Amino acid sequence: MTACPGPASTRFRVRSPLAEALWLCLFDDHGERRVAMERDGDDWTVALPGNLAGARYGFRADGRWAPEAGLWFDPAKLLVDPHAVELDRPFRQDPALGQFGVNTADLVPRAIAPGALPVVSPAPPLFTPGGLIYEVNVRGFTMLHPDIPEHQRGTVAALAHPAVIAHLHKLRVAAVELMPIVAWVDERHLPPLGLHNAWGYNPVVPMALDPRLCPGGMAELAATVAALRQAGIGVLLDLVFNHTGESDVHGGVLALRGLDNAAYAHAPDGTLINDTGCGNTLDFANPALRALVLDALRHFVRHTGVDGFRFDLATVMARGPGFAADAPIFAELAADPLLHDRVLIAEPWDVGPGGYQLGHFPAGWLEWNDRWRDDVRRFWRGDAPAGLLATRIAGSADLFERGSCRSVNFLAAHDGFTLADTLAYDRRHNHANGEDNRDGHGENFSWNNGAEGPSDDPAIIARRQGLARAMLGTLFASTGTIMLTAGDEFGRSQRGNNNAYAQDNAITWIDWTSRDRALEDAVAALAAWRAAHHPARTRFPEDGIWSTPDGRMMAPHDWDHAQGFVWRAADGSGFAIDRNAGTVSVLHPSQTPAAAE
Repeated sequence: MTACPGPASTRFRVRSPLAEALWLCLFDDHGERRVAMERDGDDWTVALPGNLAGARYGFRADGRWAPEAGLWFDPAKLLVDPHAVELDRPFRQDPALGQFGVNTADLVPRAIAPGALPVVSPAPPLFTPGGLIYEVNVRGFTMLHPDIPEHQRGTVAALAHPAVIAHLHKLRVAAVELMPIVAWVDERHLPPLGLHNAWGYNPVVPMALDPRLCPGGMAELAATVAALRQAGIGVLLDLVFNHTGESDVHGGVLALRGLDNAAYAHAPDGTLINDTGCGNTLDFANPALRALVLDALRHFVRHTGVDGFRFDLATVMARGPGFAADAPIFAELAADPLLHDRVLIAEPWDVGPGGYQLGHFPAGWLEWNDRWRDDVRRFWRGDAPAGLLATRIAGSADLFERGSCRSVNFLAAHDGFTLADTLAYDRRHNHANGEDNRDGHGENFSWNNGAEGPSDDPAIIARRQGLARAMLGTLFASTGTIMLTAGDEFGRSQRGNNNAYAQDNAITWIDWTSRDRALEDAVAALAAWRAAHHPARTRFPEDGIWSTPDGRMMAPHDWDHAQGFVWRAADGSGFAIDRNAGTVSVLHPSQTPAAAE
């Protein structure tokens, strides 16, 4: 922690190896007071009398301004503490953030020196592999919820509301995965378009919660985690350690860039490596950067007791610059007393060379499996064989080593089409993003079932509804951990927008009043079946019987030509998939099929 208030004095420390001078900047109603700091190796320190808990502060660093050489020192720039745990306001984008010599004190949040942070005794994670993860955009999930008080909507505290917990219980959710709640800055092209980042995947510093989502700070997050854990539901935080919102060379000087630009990966010629597609890439070959990340993870476990973390573009964490399965961060996490037992989930790809690494993370990690998503969509669209679907349902043994299945299976996630839109659109409709519909995935393995977008044709509606149930049945029948994005259980649509990151509005706000309650009830029934009867939630199913829909044992040629299959465990439980009928039926022990509808 950089700011350490004590009973008699408060010490501030910040890393900046190449700065020539550095000041602590304290803010109050009278303005800014600058205090020179002293070098201590790669750090700069100062101690001030008194307990300054609650004081607002930042830093200014002086030195050489030579961006072409990776030096961005400009004393006009107010810099946010990389170890800040609370901010007094959100970040906001402005061209001045990247202009040399322009004072940014009125643009940049001040860190708040911490007082008494909540401290929990971290219990073992409630979530265990094989359970249902429920991906939640805090703001979009709660903004229109009729049971949540208006003043609480859009905040982390709203997730502890009894109506939310009742919904999670209905679906038998094992853990909620909160999309980023750490403070972020808009991408610089958004404000001129009148848009704002609605997802949070553009953070600046790794620990400070965004005041818009968590106005009560760490106490609010800790109380929400405690309420959910009391209800038997774990909490996972989706964190972004692959890049920061300082962006490319045209971006702002907000924190690391103005203090220790070596935190970013650079090519031998000094240019920024962009393995993230976001303008910069954090350098996990740098021990100081890894130390900052580990501090952030410990911070959330120690002060909130979260079950674990999902890492966005996690391949970056193992780059140095190429991907290494034995990267130092993996051993450091495994050896850490606070972190070794936490749930760790990788998004196992980035956009750099060799960036697709599905199946190559350590044995203790879970991994998002986009091959499961794509192959399941392709099967129900009609252009993938039954054998490929069976491989995905059985745990994707072609992608993961034998043992406990590490696959996180999902039909849809925050990026890409929603489940309902997968069945209603052949192509993306991202015009509202202001990029001439060029952004987002071009290939979604979607199909509109006869009409592009909403339809009042009863046959099209019925076909879409049936396929949604069949695909959800496939998810709940699958070996491995399963993930459902909030709202897909009752037909959430984003109007064909498959990259709605900039839509903080009705496109991403879940409409609770017009949801498909029949579909929601069907998903609840699937969840109850999985909890009670699924025979292989994390084991690759080596026993059991595979047969054709008409009852024959599956022969080799059937895997390429059959329109489905039945799988039964020794007790008779299992599932039946029939592409011709468009159904997935779950089998209870020693019973005949019961359609998932």
